[in-house]
Amino acid sequence: MTGLATAPPPTHGHPPRRRGGLLRQRDFRLFWIGQTASSFGSSVTSVALPLVAVATLEASTFQVALLTAATWLPWLLVGLPAGAWVDRLPRRPLMVTCDLFAAVLFLSVPVAAALGVLTVGQLLVVAFAGGVVHIFFFTAYQVYLPALLARPDLPEANAKLQGTESVAHVAGPGAAGLLAQLVGVVNALLVDVASFVGSAICLLAIRTREPRETGVRPARNLWREITEGVRFTARDPYLRVFALFGALSNLGLVSYQAILVVFLVREVGASPGTVGLVTAGMSVGGVLGAALTGVLRRRFGSARALLVGSLGTLPFGLLIPLTGPGPRLGLVVIAGMAIGAGAVSGNVLRGAFRQAYVPRELLGRVMVTMQVVNLGPMPLGAVVGGLLGTTLGLRPAMWCITGYLALTGLVLLVGPLARRRDLPDRPAPHRG
Repeated sequence: MTGLATAPPPTHGHPPRRRGGLLRQRDFRLFWIGQTASSFGSSVTSVALPLVAVATLEASTFQVALLTAATWLPWLLVGLPAGAWVDRLPRRPLMVTCDLFAAVLFLSVPVAAALGVLTVGQLLVVAFAGGVVHIFFFTAYQVYLPALLARPDLPEANAKLQGTESVAHVAGPGAAGLLAQLVGVVNALLVDVASFVGSAICLLAIRTREPRETGVRPARNLWREITEGVRFTARDPYLRVFALFGALSNLGLVSYQAILVVFLVREVGASPGTVGLVTAGMSVGGVLGAALTGVLRRRFGSARALLVGSLGTLPFGLLIPLTGPGPRLGLVVIAGMAIGAGAVSGNVLRGAFRQAYVPRELLGRVMVTMQVVNLGPMPLGAVVGGLLGTTLGLRPAMWCITGYLALTGLVLLVGPLARRRDLPDRPAPHRG
């Protein structure tokens, strides 16, 4: 074990809570600004990179889908070891290193384009390496937040971070479409480069330090540490259901997302600018989901809010294959808004639950175990989306994928979640 206490960080280790919410706390405000900038840049890239492949390199539907698969494949290859490494390392320096490496990585795309040597192969390498960096950053970020704040502040912090991330996902695709029209899709990636640098600067300016280990850490076997995280997740009735739901729903989500840009451009006839605006409109739901989560949690309870948000929103995906030119473009926007609202609300509730529920010395490994199960199917989903789009056609593929997606929320009815009003804040005593 790391020697860290399993109790929440002592209140004297954090700045006193001020009126007006967490944004009045300097260190959280810096953390929030950095993550918002990074989310905005990444959302620009999520549209710009496929557009580079489609519009600049004339990539096939399957090649574009492979870009998405390459982004998520690292979770299967290095996800579990990454969780154990993050539990061993200081998180803030690790996040800064990830930011700077990612900035150099995505800068290579416009540089290669300027030199006339950009290929689909390079885009695949960049997408894969960016996925590896994201694993380490995301895991460290989730573990660092409870060290930055006291436990009662975590729901508000997660809601603010998810909310502004959703706002960034609204602005980013629109900005990507606009930049594609003004300066070219390749140069739009420079926004992501700048966002990574800005995130690193904000992290370096934070004054709060992580709690130090209380004892000498014994030498541990990496595989044994990984197994501890897997065992805790598999045995817990809440974590294992959340992990299974994430795996099944993400398989469907990434399947349609992998071919969405191609569907809009080649089936619906949308221009790059319109694709950006449509994607931005779809992302508005995430803002609504983050804004309403606190109200729903207080009124109905966290467990019930989670169930309603998932079961009630995923069937809206069936509107996507009905999308067409003109006013029918609104159908994909409505679908994206509903799905985004449910996804972000669920992320806020599950994120705060995990950070309070899981013992701190296991949090990195449990987080990454769940992420491996949640995100591991995503490369397969991207490949499935690409294959269905190629063999059946884009619109029939959308019907198959969204029909499957509509049913995945039923998994949450398994286990104790359906019988509770609120999620617990600690494991049952017999687990200790």
